Amino acid sequence: MGRYPFDPSFEELPDSLPIFPLLGVLLLPGGKLPLNIFEARYLAMVRDVLEGPRLIGLVQPSDESDAGTDRSAGEKGRGATFGTGCAGRITAFSETDDGRYLITLTGLLRFDIPECLEDRHGYRRVRPDWAPYRCDLEEPAGETIDRPRLLTAVRDYFASEGLEGDWEAIERTPDERLVTSLAMICPFEPREKQALLEAMTLRDRSDTMVTIMEMAAAAPESGPAN
Repeated sequence: MGRYPFDPSFEELPDSLPIFPLLGVLLLPGGKLPLNIFEARYLAMVRDVLEGPRLIGLVQPSDESDAGTDRSAGEKGRGATFGTGCAGRITAFSETDDGRYLITLTGLLRFDIPECLEDRHGYRRVRPDWAPYRCDLEEPAGETIDRPRLLTAVRDYFASEGLEGDWEAIERTPDERLVTSLAMICPFEPREKQALLEAMTLRDRSDTMVTIMEMAAAAPESGPAN
């Protein structure tokens, strides 16, 4: 068995995948992302994927002018995306009285985009290359992170950004869940989120996030003196 009860085997992964471009939104394996779907092409996409393996690829546009900036917005242009995304499975679904879909994507594994396919019902599709991220389907191998440094960086970053945290809960959260949750919810820049997505291992992702947080926390101190 893989990491989750709904995991497909690697051989069962589809050779085409619908993508949902959203700027500044990060989905990671094991993370949960709520989405409010209202645009016609993405309503069609959800209907289509519910008939199959329920997988949607979350990607970021590589040009900020090409897509919305929040998780309730659809693509507003047809520009390029970054070359790596994360596939999520629809694990919760409901329909509102006004015809919107409220879904939750649970991150499954990442993919590269070697080829774009013909659109279907107005939404974009790609041929995903799953091979570089096969490890996303496997149980964690007990990889360790520098947790004390991470927690210090989180406290300093939250203070610099005016954010509040439940520190007792943060202290209790296991490493992988903590890194995944922080990477997804913190207000990092789109390219910083992309760097977190492309970090190959948990340790790499934690180290990358610590660097981002430390730089953000130190930024006011590095400004010109009064």
